[in-house]
Amino acid sequence: MVPRVALLLIILLATPSHASDYAPIGKALSIAQVPGKPIYYSIGNTGVPNQANEGNTSNGGFVVTDDGVVVYDALGTPSLGWALLQQIRKVTDKPVRYVVVSHYHADHIYGLQAFKDHTGAVVVAQERAAEYRENDETADERADARLRQRQGALFPWVDERTRIVPPDITFAERATLTLGGKRLVLLYAGPAHSASDMMMMIEPDGVLFAGDIVQNGRIPHMNSDDVDTGRWLSALKQVEELKPGFIIPGHGEPSSEAAKAIAFTAGYIADVRRVMQAAVDTWTDFDAAYRAADWSAYDKLPAFAANNRGNAYRVFLELEGANFGDGKKAEP
Repeated sequence: MVPRVALLLIILLATPSHASDYAPIGKALSIAQVPGKPIYYSIGNTGVPNQANEGNTSNGGFVVTDDGVVVYDALGTPSLGWALLQQIRKVTDKPVRYVVVSHYHADHIYGLQAFKDHTGAVVVAQERAAEYRENDETADERADARLRQRQGALFPWVDERTRIVPPDITFAERATLTLGGKRLVLLYAGPAHSASDMMMMIEPDGVLFAGDIVQNGRIPHMNSDDVDTGRWLSALKQVEELKPGFIIPGHGEPSSEAAKAIAFTAGYIADVRRVMQAAVDTWTDFDAAYRAADWSAYDKLPAFAANNRGNAYRVFLELEGANFGDGKKAEP
């Protein structure tokens, strides 16, 4: 018979140290609970991914039900995904059943690796997310090029072992997950910020994970081929019609005042469109129009320096293309 102490040592040696799979993060995730609800969220830094914030720039969260956990977004590095999983384990020992992905952009998906390797969770996304593969070029971004960029910018949290995890199942316009007395309604809202934007409404709690359709108090990134600001404004009207009691945006502060968060994002997009539409209508050069514009309402906000000029140029091209009938529709 193997002595008890020796048996314990064998078990410990045979148990993989999963934490060693990921570079440790320097700052613990900030986890909060929606008041009175079994719904939790992680708040990311409002800047762009860099060494200082370790790539923790997006919000994510999870819903605890009687039959398991549903995660919404896995954050921007495998290390952060692992940290989110550990936070879930502090709240409940119930299995993670699903990871729902708001859209396939790097700051929301690299954490999927931790959930895929250490849980039995099914990854759910809108069907256009399936276009995002390591060796494919999409209109939105080249997945392999972005991974190489983040391996440099966010090492050691993103490294040569980091891989892109594709969705297990996808849907077109609407899907519902029913688990442990909760209905989680998944709604396609794109293409707006990306090709595959989707939101998750939790019923009967009235809590909405809005993804990057809503970015509260932060200048959103709109400089991408798949961005359609007209559709984005329409999606924001859809969010407003849902009348959520609590909203968790893709970036920025979650809030019980959903209307204000929605209005911030819509107001910024509308202002950029107004300035650029005037430039297009008067045949004004983009650089001259940008210099002449008053950005004082936004220039002190997070990510302004990184995003605003690129956003304005992308909208300028969108509206110019619409005028010539070869771009996206100008009307929201």
